Amino acid sequence: MNIRPRRNRKSEGVRRMVEETKVTTSDFIFPLFLLEDANGSIEVDSMPGIYRLGLEKLLKEIEACMTLGVTAFDVFPVVPESYKDKTATKSYDPNFFYQKALSRIKKEFPEAVIMTDVALDPYNSDGHDGLVKDGKILNDETLEVLGKMALAQAQTGIDIIGPSDMMDGRVGYIREVLDDNGFQDVSIMSYTAKYASAFYGPFRDALDSAPKSGDKKTYQMNPANQREALIEADLDVEEGADFLMVKPALAYLDVIKLLKDNYAQPIAAYNVSGEYAMLKAAGQKGWLDYDRAMVETLLSIKRAGADVILTYHAKEFAQLFR
Repeated sequence: MNIRPRRNRKSEGVRRMVEETKVTTSDFIFPLFLLEDANGSIEVDSMPGIYRLGLEKLLKEIEACMTLGVTAFDVFPVVPESYKDKTATKSYDPNFFYQKALSRIKKEFPEAVIMTDVALDPYNSDGHDGLVKDGKILNDETLEVLGKMALAQAQTGIDIIGPSDMMDGRVGYIREVLDDNGFQDVSIMSYTAKYASAFYGPFRDALDSAPKSGDKKTYQMNPANQREALIEADLDVEEGADFLMVKPALAYLDVIKLLKDNYAQPIAAYNVSGEYAMLKAAGQKGWLDYDRAMVETLLSIKRAGADVILTYHAKEFAQLFR
């Protein structure tokens, strides 16, 4: 046989030399959960190894990650129920603990890339990403609140706004608000193809942000649909998105590839809480080799076309390959 593919697999050195896909810590954004209590620390029961942290401990976590080569972070606020109301007013209050914490993070780590989330569900007493009236999620009325929220976050010095709400027109609305207020350099990573997925459960446990009634199927995408992602992506590009995101990642590798093949913008993928929790649970049971499965999972997302991966595995991956 003149052609023997196994010759390129004969040793670790040769395999590394010819491998087509490489995952590095520079690919990652590490999601973090912020508590109001500055020194608080509460593990998320459904996400072993992931903690809700007060600001002082969160700063130490960021510092530890930076030394490992993880330099980008998506910070989500854990909003106590007492702060929530129908119109999510705390989401754009400059004196709220989240906005103040973001300013401190950027002051302590100006070189870190800090991303924030724009949606009403952490602050909304209804638990939905938009304003609710008579059981209906209001689209256009929600945009005004999203714009205020994005502006308040931009004023803290953060780098990337992540609209995860899936309201129609929100990218263009936020882009206009940011530009009109002198924040032309703040990027928008749009949750372009965000599906109404069963894999978000542990995240909602972490933030206590599940809907109080109904579901999110009128604004998040149907898991059965692929071509619809092209419609969403066309709109986001036209409205000024700098990154296009697919969420979740593992059950939607085909959608990641679809966007990668059709758009010049960098493609992000969110390796969500349920995907993390599955590997953790199986690893703790001894049903699979957790480290190998983690690396294989991240490779699959990168191989599908993701330029950026939001993942709760980021720090563990960095420690494994330090």
